[in-house]
Amino acid sequence: MSDLPKLEHPTALMPRAFYGMRSLEPIRAAINGIAEAMIEPKGLFVGDNLITMAKRLGFLDDQVLMGAFQRHCSTAAERGALWRLVTLVWAARTALRIEGDFVECGCYKGTSARVISEVVDFVNLDRRYYLYDLFRHDDSMPHHSMVEHSDTLVDQVRERFADMPNVTITQGRVPDSLAVAAPEKIAFMHLDLNNADAEIGALEVLFDRISPGGILILDDFGWLAYQDQLLAEVRWMAERGYHILELPTGQGMVIK
Repeated sequence: MSDLPKLEHPTALMPRAFYGMRSLEPIRAAINGIAEAMIEPKGLFVGDNLITMAKRLGFLDDQVLMGAFQRHCSTAAERGALWRLVTLVWAARTALRIEGDFVECGCYKGTSARVISEVVDFVNLDRRYYLYDLFRHDDSMPHHSMVEHSDTLVDQVRERFADMPNVTITQGRVPDSLAVAAPEKIAFMHLDLNNADAEIGALEVLFDRISPGGILILDDFGWLAYQDQLLAEVRWMAERGYHILELPTGQGMVIK
């Protein structure tokens, strides 16, 4: 990418974080073409199957957010998903005005929850953060495998939050694991289970516990690979009078 004109925010160039591509070379060529065509090559964000141009990208000036991002997001996938993380951080910050705890179903390595926790100084809040995941994968499980799924991942995540006694980590299949530990009131909930049945199951248990004004973010909602989740969740929400906002990041958002 050294042949690109200097951008106002060069950290927003993350072309490796693209999915469903036979080759990234056409992406690189497109980025070059876009930059060359712009009168001022500024505000170009590239990553996570998202390309935007001439946007302010004001979140890159948020020192608290970007500091946490730089500390905890190291892989191409994590760094490319910056705009998804920005959405989560906005939701979490907004939820601080709402009564209830925080929930993430499908926390994987705990990266997004750790960033959120540092941005909102969660350790000093009178709330709990509930994290759920299987943390491992075998052929009997309906979700797809991830690179760092393993028998030791749950211990790594527990170590990651060892300095935060108000974080509860529960290993097991959602929604069954919600019977082990779950909040009574929720201000912020993030669903990232990569499985329609599991996410509907989580909604059946937890949605009524979201406080008025609480925010729900559905990570996979707008991705073509997860259309079954979109269809199931649109139908489920419509039956309760809610509409899901599809975001350019691929996420969906509902305000209770």
